[in-house]
Amino acid sequence: MTSNFWTGKRVLVTGHTGFKGAWLSLWLRQLGAEVSGLSLAPQTEPALHLLLGGETEGPGILDIRDRDAVTHHVLRSRPQVVFHLAAQALVRAGYRNPAETYDVNVIGTANLLDALRLSEDVRSIVVVTTDKVYHNAETGLAFMESDPLGGHDPYSASKAAAEIVAASYRSSFFAARRIGLATARAGNVIGGGDWAEDRLIPDAVRAWQNGEPLQVRRPRAVRPWQHVLEPLGGYMGLAEHLWQTPDGVESYNFGPDHGEASSVGAVLKMAERHFGDGEMLLGDGSEGPHEAGYLVLDSGRARADLGYQPRWRLAETVKRTMEWYRAQLDGEAALDLCLADIRDFAGLASEDEPLRAAG
Repeated sequence: MTSNFWTGKRVLVTGHTGFKGAWLSLWLRQLGAEVSGLSLAPQTEPALHLLLGGETEGPGILDIRDRDAVTHHVLRSRPQVVFHLAAQALVRAGYRNPAETYDVNVIGTANLLDALRLSEDVRSIVVVTTDKVYHNAETGLAFMESDPLGGHDPYSASKAAAEIVAASYRSSFFAARRIGLATARAGNVIGGGDWAEDRLIPDAVRAWQNGEPLQVRRPRAVRPWQHVLEPLGGYMGLAEHLWQTPDGVESYNFGPDHGEASSVGAVLKMAERHFGDGEMLLGDGSEGPHEAGYLVLDSGRARADLGYQPRWRLAETVKRTMEWYRAQLDGEAALDLCLADIRDFAGLASEDEPLRAAG
């Protein structure tokens, strides 16, 4: 990213009240962007969005399934850059409520893109999906963007369908106007401030904070773990690339180096060590509905086109994540903790050095 690209840019972040959306909105504001949001009210307690000073009501608090409200908000906020993160983002919730998952993730994406089709200001659109969009035959190979899409469970399938919706809007409406649109497929993210259900680190923090053992369903499942700032930096780099080169590649993976992929059990052992205490009850992988056993991404395209380069190895990522939660539980402000991580990630030496210089 260039140092001043984001200064004064009007940016819309859907899902801004969620974990990744709250981190992204904070980072963009520190870079000088004028950020607006579009999302439901925070769905967890506590919620990072609120700890960072976010709102609980207002024009941006709405349901992405409400087409008229989405259109009104987009035309009112006049974004130049859009990051679409709003989603039903949990695999097991998708099994419980499949129709709602398709409604949010597929129709919600269509509602947003249809509204942006009417915009005269938008130039760059990043639609965030997931590493789970691929047809996973458990071959042990890292997925490339050219691999077939699929999705065994409703969440994964809904995100693969969102990829097709995005491709259709790109071809039908945005390409002729030289508006850049690409999808971003990121690996499993961890970091301070996530309190969602059925996510590894939040579940661990809740259990260990209460002195309870953590029930682990699939300790041998392998995932491309990364700190939340890694893909967010990739998304911002992609948005800038699309602004400058709207006719480029249509999808990008964002994940760690192949050797950094790790099992659930190994990540939890590191997490327990840095949190200070905790107990785990390891399952045999048979509990609950189907989930992929092995999932790794190849991010070579992002490296070549965008200069994407993961900065923190897994051990550092887990250490920082657990220290964030421990410090927040001990009374440190979430805003200070997040800003410190962003500064470290951006390679800034002091608090006096402006973040926007690291873009």
